[in-house]
Amino acid sequence: MLEKLEKKLLGKIAQANKDFDLFGPGDRVMVGVSGGKDSYALMVLLREVQRRVPWDFEIIGVNLDQGHPGFPGHVIEDWFKTEGFEYRMLTKDTYSIVLEKVPATKTYCSLCSRLRRGILYNCAAELGATKMALGHHRDDLIETLLLNIFYSGQLKAMAPKVYSDDGRNVVVRPLAYCAEEDIAEYARLRDFPIVPCNLCGSQDGMKRQEVKALLSKMSAENPKIKGNLLAALSNVQPSHLLDRGLISALGAEPARSADPMGVDGLG
Repeated sequence: MLEKLEKKLLGKIAQANKDFDLFGPGDRVMVGVSGGKDSYALMVLLREVQRRVPWDFEIIGVNLDQGHPGFPGHVIEDWFKTEGFEYRMLTKDTYSIVLEKVPATKTYCSLCSRLRRGILYNCAAELGATKMALGHHRDDLIETLLLNIFYSGQLKAMAPKVYSDDGRNVVVRPLAYCAEEDIAEYARLRDFPIVPCNLCGSQDGMKRQEVKALLSKMSAENPKIKGNLLAALSNVQPSHLLDRGLISALGAEPARSADPMGVDGLG
């Protein structure tokens, strides 16, 4: 079962790499390993890619202890050692900053991730990494899409490949096509030593959790929902949107008058 699942996940990574040129010969890929199922899976799967492709690239795992009380960084370091990975352990107290800046009634994720990202960007530059790989998967992409639509009025998700604002780093998401349930099962079969995030994970009412619950409910009724949302991100019809700048830039033809209505005639 593990072999079959691993083959499926590797196939998704290969397709994402083909579509977006995420990594290749000579790359030094820094993987952000938080202690969650996704980053563990990414590290192991990239090693499998290393073994199978006819060209060389390097992998180095990096964990950041952000000062959360009782954070068991030794668990992750022991795993790195046992697996034989090159790694770097970082320590930077962003926990205190987040608690100071963000009211207890608000979610910490935005500031926490922003601070973490800056530290990892600096580390990637110091390590000579050509790519910084993060463990975001298909469900993260489509949840972000819905969050931006519902709460920001923007039609955007997460890019499988993006350049940092300062131009120093290339961030890649090799698991972009991988389903969360497959990664969760892979993590269970691999028996990864999961380290939960107790900072934001303990907060109630997080919008991402609400969106996740909505998708779970809809998927129970129609298993194709998540796949369709991912497919929609690569099947954009500019002429049927309202972004006049995009329509003009792409030279899209106006929508035809016989444009069919959507599901249930709602458009």
